[in-house]
Amino acid sequence: MIVLLPTVGLGVLNDLVTLCALLAPLSLYLFILPKKIHQSFVGKVLLAGIIWVEFFAILYLSVAQYYFFKEFNSRFNLVAVDYLIYPHEVFGNIIASYHVVSFLLIVAVYASVALSLYWNLLKKTSIPQESLAKRGRRLTVHAVLTVLCLSIFSTHSLDFAQNRIVNEITADGISSFFEALHTNHLDYNALYRTGDAQILSNLLKKELATDASRSQASGSDINRVSAGASQGLGKLNVVVIVEESFGCEQVDACGQGLDIDAAVAASSKRLTPELDELAKQGLFFNKAYATGTRTVRGLEAITASFPPIPSESIVKRPGNDHMATWGKVMQENGYHTSFLYGGYSQFDNMKSFYAGNGYAVSDRLDIENPRFTNIWGVSDQDLFDHARTYFDQRAASGAPFFSIIMTTSNHSPYTFPVGIDGVRPHGGSRVDGIRYADHALGEFFKKSKDAPWYDNTLFVVVADHGARVYGSERIPLQSYEIPLLIMAPGRVQPQQVAGPISQMDIAPTVLGLLGLPYEAPFFGQNAFAANEQSRVLLFNHNHDVALYQDGTLAVLGLNNSLHTYRCRLGTDRLEEIANDNRLADLAAAYYQTAFNLFARHAYL
Repeated sequence: MIVLLPTVGLGVLNDLVTLCALLAPLSLYLFILPKKIHQSFVGKVLLAGIIWVEFFAILYLSVAQYYFFKEFNSRFNLVAVDYLIYPHEVFGNIIASYHVVSFLLIVAVYASVALSLYWNLLKKTSIPQESLAKRGRRLTVHAVLTVLCLSIFSTHSLDFAQNRIVNEITADGISSFFEALHTNHLDYNALYRTGDAQILSNLLKKELATDASRSQASGSDINRVSAGASQGLGKLNVVVIVEESFGCEQVDACGQGLDIDAAVAASSKRLTPELDELAKQGLFFNKAYATGTRTVRGLEAITASFPPIPSESIVKRPGNDHMATWGKVMQENGYHTSFLYGGYSQFDNMKSFYAGNGYAVSDRLDIENPRFTNIWGVSDQDLFDHARTYFDQRAASGAPFFSIIMTTSNHSPYTFPVGIDGVRPHGGSRVDGIRYADHALGEFFKKSKDAPWYDNTLFVVVADHGARVYGSERIPLQSYEIPLLIMAPGRVQPQQVAGPISQMDIAPTVLGLLGLPYEAPFFGQNAFAANEQSRVLLFNHNHDVALYQDGTLAVLGLNNSLHTYRCRLGTDRLEEIANDNRLADLAAAYYQTAFNLFARHAYL
């Protein structure tokens, strides 16, 4: 009750601020039209129409917010804005996942009933004859009041709780959406913690120097050089399988602190038997973390070893071509590079990003006669069949290949091919999604074993992000836990790796295992050459960015805000402590440097 009262009270105040803006069309209507039109039948109908639309919109948005909150534990945020940019996939997914037509009809009936209750009052309403000047003064008062309210009260200016979800409930969803729309492209230097560029550069160089497999490039602040290693695995093909929404909460083998067999034995779900078995055949990291909660964040970190700077991923930002990527390094070592996607690669600007950085892109348009499709693309089985054929062709050319495969099936509306044990073809859930994705993954490896390129290939299996965002903390760390497997059949001794690792570290780690020479400004580190105690994890959540190191988390927010927490990986509990300026400066060094390098098109 102590939390409920201020939550409701402040929530009502936030709603009233938004209502002030929502009533602007009505105020404008009263200003523009003279009394004789107001009093006419046409005027009454027009006014009724405006009120009906307001009733309809408010209720429909309330229903939409309920389902959005259920999925993301948040009011409308940057995810909602991003979704509107790609209506084909997103609205198709919504229509397939929810009873949209039924909701629209119910909301329309509600709006009509509500209007009918007010209709008699509207018919009797008499608007006094007023001069244009007087109506103008009334409109001006409303406009000034609206501007003042929106200036004084931002979406989260009334946040009062340590619990993130409580603050999200207090906020107004419509206000939250427009804030996200307004801040979709943020200037890090104007809004977040910064510092002297040279001091931060020295701090970052010192941190990156803990990776003993690389040295600083001559005359460069961040570029690192790896001379290569003759004892490495050599020029193996590299296939990176990025699994959609494959979070550790659904993967039996993850069990932090337990070996794989013990973790699987302790699980009552057994959703991922294929990955559980594969995990025992390679290097399995059970403290791996995503940098964000969107596919483009995972691809950004894996492909470019780049920090998750605030708001938009670099995959979707203009000026993201001809930059430093894992593919560029592989191209310089004689590899053919490709990106394979089961959907249409225009989604989330993936095609432009990968093609602009020298990757061959193959997507839904190239996959003939798939056995199953939905709004997101072909089934994972179809994608993997296409990938095997694609790799057969590349292997025949004689050159090594590097490929990133991005799956799509483990996503609402959770529809799948018929005939998979334990997987409902329609009307499924995340459980069906993870089971199907695991089944398709296992099938890919079983069918690939006889391929001429299989024994000469290093595989990486990793998630783009977790299954969903949950938890009340400012950065819900457990939502970022993902599985990571690196395996090279017959070449890498199976091992369970307990140290923390980020998606940003995958490229430097694999390049270190291969022993390939390269020069690149990667922010990630070779997990087998860096000090485990000083290992850095970076996170993005809504407008916040964060850095974790050795049990402490520094969170940088808008308007130069800083919060510092003590935390333990594997749990979701954050204990706020006094700010650690050294850690905060290190966080600023990563994010400020990354933002400025990208803005200057200098991440090369």
